[in-house]
Amino acid sequence: MSHSPVKRFDIRPVREQDRSQIDGVIAAAFNGNDEVALVRKLVSDKDIVLEVVAEVEGTIIGHILFSRLRIEQDYDRLAAVALAPLAVLPAHQRAGIGHAMMEEAHRLLVQQGESLSIVLGEPAYYGRFGYAVADAAQLESPYPAQYLQLKYLTERKPCTTIQGKLIYASAFGES
Repeated sequence: MSHSPVKRFDIRPVREQDRSQIDGVIAAAFNGNDEVALVRKLVSDKDIVLEVVAEVEGTIIGHILFSRLRIEQDYDRLAAVALAPLAVLPAHQRAGIGHAMMEEAHRLLVQQGESLSIVLGEPAYYGRFGYAVADAAQLESPYPAQYLQLKYLTERKPCTTIQGKLIYASAFGES
């Protein structure tokens, strides 16, 4: 498969009329519909914190979504976001689109007052954006620890490691 370089793309918030194109991007990127069902459920449950797309001349070529996540501690509950999924059409992968969407999404999350993001994914990829397995080491998760990563969205990092149990949106238990 040849990768066509994209010279100009825009990153913008999702509009309701984008849904069918987003479904197509996600299905193509993940080679199936499990992630499509996850996104549909997150949308219907209103668990989305931030969702943006990359678009070229009216065609959506990328999508990123952050949903609400809670970190339950002994006497407290921290708000965080879960990054899932990040999708780029296969023909446009490795062209900086995912990178650009990630950077813009992180900027917007900080503007919205978010401070913690969690991702379950390949450390070599997500590490480029400041996600770290070590920062998530004290978190209890239903997912494999070697892929669980945390990013501090603001420059202020706490003095102690964040601990607690991750409580994902209900859609994650159904996908």
